Amino acid sequence: MMKKSISASKASLVLFLCQMIFALDVPLDSKLLEELSQPPTITQQSPKDYIVDPRENIVIQCEAKGKPPPSFSWTRNGTHFDIDKDAQVTMKPNSGTLVINIMNGGKAEAYEGVYQCTARNERGAAISNNIVIRPSRSPLWTKEKLEPNQVREGDSLVLHCRPPVGLPPPIIFWMDNAFQRLPQSERVSQGLNGDLYFSNVQPEDTREDYICYARFNHTQTIQQKQPISVKVFSMKPVTERQPILLTPTGSTSTKVELRGNVLLLECIAAGLPTPVIRWIKEGGELPANRTFFENFKKTLKIIDVSEADSGNYKCIARNILGSAHHVISVTVKAAPYWITAPRNLVLSPGEDGTLICRANGNPKPNISWLANGVPIAIAPEDPSRKVDGDTIIFSHVQERSSAVYQCNASNEYGYLLANAFVNVLAEPPRILTPANKLYQVIADSPALLDCAYFGSPKPEIEWFKGVKGSILRGDEYVFHDNGTLEIPVAQKDSTGTYTCVARNELGKIQNEVRLEVKDPTMIIKQPEYKVIQRYGQVSFECIIKHDFTLLPTVIWLKDNDELPDDERFLVGKDNLTIMNVTDKDDGTYTCIVNTTLDSVSASAVLTVVAAPPTPAIIYAQPNPPFDLELTGQLERSVELSWIPGDENNSPITNFVIEYEDGLHEPGVWHYQTEVPGTQTTVQLKLSPYVNYSFRVIAVNEIGRSQPSEPSEQYLTKSANPDENPSNVQGIGSEPDNLVITWESLKGFQSNGPGLQYKVSWRQKDVDDEWTSVIVANVSKYIVSGTPTFVPYEIKVQALNDLGYAPEPSEVIGHSGEDLPMVAPGNVQVHVINSTLAKVHWDPVPLKTVRGHLQGYKVYYWKVQSLSRRSRRHVEKKILTFRGNKTFGMLPGLEPFSSYKLNVRVVNGKGEGPASPDKVFKTPEGVPSSPSFLKITNPTLDSLTLEWGSPTHPNGVLTSYILKFQPINNTHELGPLVEIRIPANESSLILKNLNYSTRYKFYFNAQTSVGSGSQITEEAVTIMDEGKMAMASRQVDIATQGWFIGLMCAVALLILILLIVCFIRRNKGGKYPVKEKEDAHADPEIQPMKEDDGTFGEYSDAEDHKPLKKGSRTPSDRTVKKEDSDDSLVDYGEGVNGQFNEDGSFIGQYSGKKEKEPAEGNESSEAPSPVNAMNSFV
Repeated sequence: MMKKSISASKASLVLFLCQMIFALDVPLDSKLLEELSQPPTITQQSPKDYIVDPRENIVIQCEAKGKPPPSFSWTRNGTHFDIDKDAQVTMKPNSGTLVINIMNGGKAEAYEGVYQCTARNERGAAISNNIVIRPSRSPLWTKEKLEPNQVREGDSLVLHCRPPVGLPPPIIFWMDNAFQRLPQSERVSQGLNGDLYFSNVQPEDTREDYICYARFNHTQTIQQKQPISVKVFSMKPVTERQPILLTPTGSTSTKVELRGNVLLLECIAAGLPTPVIRWIKEGGELPANRTFFENFKKTLKIIDVSEADSGNYKCIARNILGSAHHVISVTVKAAPYWITAPRNLVLSPGEDGTLICRANGNPKPNISWLANGVPIAIAPEDPSRKVDGDTIIFSHVQERSSAVYQCNASNEYGYLLANAFVNVLAEPPRILTPANKLYQVIADSPALLDCAYFGSPKPEIEWFKGVKGSILRGDEYVFHDNGTLEIPVAQKDSTGTYTCVARNELGKIQNEVRLEVKDPTMIIKQPEYKVIQRYGQVSFECIIKHDFTLLPTVIWLKDNDELPDDERFLVGKDNLTIMNVTDKDDGTYTCIVNTTLDSVSASAVLTVVAAPPTPAIIYAQPNPPFDLELTGQLERSVELSWIPGDENNSPITNFVIEYEDGLHEPGVWHYQTEVPGTQTTVQLKLSPYVNYSFRVIAVNEIGRSQPSEPSEQYLTKSANPDENPSNVQGIGSEPDNLVITWESLKGFQSNGPGLQYKVSWRQKDVDDEWTSVIVANVSKYIVSGTPTFVPYEIKVQALNDLGYAPEPSEVIGHSGEDLPMVAPGNVQVHVINSTLAKVHWDPVPLKTVRGHLQGYKVYYWKVQSLSRRSRRHVEKKILTFRGNKTFGMLPGLEPFSSYKLNVRVVNGKGEGPASPDKVFKTPEGVPSSPSFLKITNPTLDSLTLEWGSPTHPNGVLTSYILKFQPINNTHELGPLVEIRIPANESSLILKNLNYSTRYKFYFNAQTSVGSGSQITEEAVTIMDEGKMAMASRQVDIATQGWFIGLMCAVALLILILLIVCFIRRNKGGKYPVKEKEDAHADPEIQPMKEDDGTFGEYSDAEDHKPLKKGSRTPSDRTVKKEDSDDSLVDYGEGVNGQFNEDGSFIGQYSGKKEKEPAEGNESSEAPSPVNAMNSFV
């Protein structure tokens, strides 16, 4: 009995939720937000675990918004924190942010604790997370006496770091006395605990300066352990050893990691030769795309772990003597994470609503509710409120129901706290779109007229055209939920005034906007392809037509770039003229016409050809210059002079000077400068610390000379670097790092020996100090442990043994991106027609993108056809919309089908989670043509029609439409007859037709939308033999064109036979005509040989070309062979042998005849008159 009552209550709850009214959306209009009352909302707060620098003031952030503006209060360790009683603590004006003054005598340790902020106004109270304040610690290394390590060659060794315990933990690295990182390899590497492991030591490992450093990033300090000495002594022979694991110890171990974190597993082995590490997951595969190997495969790294990554991971260390392994049992737990976080509700009095708070975790989190910061069990009663687990249900709310509710989801690994307010408003309609706003569009393009509105209850929106026009309805308009009116294809008559009316029970308001539809811009005379001789003149036209109210601008481009800055290019109103054309003018010229609403372009190619050559003069490249001389040597300049070579009938236009840096890049020549061809000396600017050699190349219109002999060398003095690295960038490769890269200086740019770089960075807008490190001559530095996708200020400064370069400029970079956290919400689909739909979605909050927003991807696929009700293989289609676009069109849909889609946000790292699948259906369309139409069983007065249903019905078929009409011998069409056939029929017998008459049929299917494309066929009824014969006897055969043609053909055959006979007789051969005549009753019609297509022995032996067949294959593609190959009956009723309209016979003699099948004739030709001959036989 108890179970039944519980089920009934759940059923009533589901029914209640199904009947609920959706909450109002408040537009982000600043003026509107200033006028509406609103409970407090926390907009900014410090992180839950807040580690502060003990040397600086502590700033605990708490910002909130609301109407009226909220007041703020704080608790510390669960009790009220009276700020006024502590002189070191102040609260910022109009803010809840606390500033604890440490720099003027306060101690950070005295303010450790758990802080919570409350923002309150007359409509409710919002609370912040519990913010745990802890000062960072960077203790010194404890002093210890370190004994020298003496170890035998080939043995393993572990150098322990044991850094002091800091907050947060330090970053460990090993260096020598010269501050150079110790080289690491498969044999020597640093473990996750900071210790330095040697799989086997070698003599070169002997040194006295193994130093472990601990860097505490929060306080920007580095602590150094005392140097460790290692001495390796050799004992021959060195014994090889099979692998043993140095860490972890034993055969098994366990590891617990939280969902979403990075899982790091480590195995370091000793052995000689050095073991190789391999990782496997027992009973499964390592996750693709999330698995990485570090520290020479000794560390297995799996990012963004989930519960599915739990299991046993085995590392295997192997060398030629054997192997060792260790199994790590990994359990993935999860701090609470949101499935559905509660969202703010704006309701009207009397409306219903729900707050839903759903979270998951491992173990399952406990859900608790608070109202205005007080546990809901002890909060003031509200008769409109009912709590049901993770849901609060509101019924018939009133203005006093406004409050802020907090949902807390917690387990042993953490908690989530979310504020969501219920704001009950009663507001008459307001239209936020400016009055008389003007919209301008080009004809045949969409027009979107805005009507942004707000009201409580939610107003209804209606549109009218004109002041007293009727309400707009119909398929030519699209009405969006946000009030926007869309005209998908605006025409000139769409121009006018449109009125938007918003009304609810509290009032009514209207607003007018204007739409102007402009004519499109067109290029009515486009530029054309031109071929012009060098030094000629050419002109391209670009004549345009445009709307007289739009002001067009015309731009000419050459090869998609600006025109050369040359006075030879003359741009007119509607043309481009090029004077004195040269080879450089060869290319593609584009005319682009822009208006404020559209843009069009057209292109043409110009080909420049050489003028006819003059043979008297031979042109060639100049000879190389000679006698190069350096004078006036200074630290940063030198003068170079030379003597030009022969110009070879083409004047020298310029000299190119190149240099070689014998100190940094010997053998490589670089461009220095160039001077006019009339100049033979040049003052060259030099860089410090370069060993210069120079050479000169002469250039004329024909080409370049060979380089001159190099000049003498000149070495300049060293100096500070003049410039810093270029192209400095900061782009994270992982979510927790920042990769700083730059283009290193060239060798000559170093200005001296010992080139290095000072790399500095700090988080932007956080008031951090610069963190700097000096690195060798490399082009990359990786900063680890950064927050995900936050901006950093970065600078890279060059230095050498003589000093620093000038102060570098700062650039902004970002730490690594991570996959987006949330899916787009409120996905809506509006089906425009049977093949086109429009999808809308809400943009995701930028902070959840966790990277550069690249756009949104819409995945959509057909689920089934509504006409066939059969599923098929799902082929997903993807459309990408760049930027922060929140809608898009889905083209190419199939009519009368069911589709699904979802939307995902995309950043530089990849795609975020998909939104819930949205189902939509396309309406019916017109069908395709019937799959076939076959006409069979011809009789004197009837034909049988058979057909197949359309391949794509695109809806429910309502009927078939058959139209037919007779065709006479002159191919004129008779009257058209139309018959409507039920959709369930597949054949029809047409009766009462005329005998021996050709008919043309038009056949198509229909749905409720309209008629589809038609299929056509032709057929002939059987003729009456008796009447045809009687008519034939009344005709003078000798005057018929077909008879004359037949006689001509017979005469031509006799002439061919006579020629062959004459040739045979001249050769003295015997001509076996008599034997052939005895063997064949009709010598004029001989069967062709089936192998080569010739006329038996009558054919010329030198000509084996088969005669072309004039026959036509029937429409059903059937070919039959009869027993007789010679009978003229084969050419009678079929279409293979026919007479032309002038009476000539066009059938070809052939050993194989193609005959129409007995079922019917589908040829489009008129009936053959040869049937008349059969009546005489």
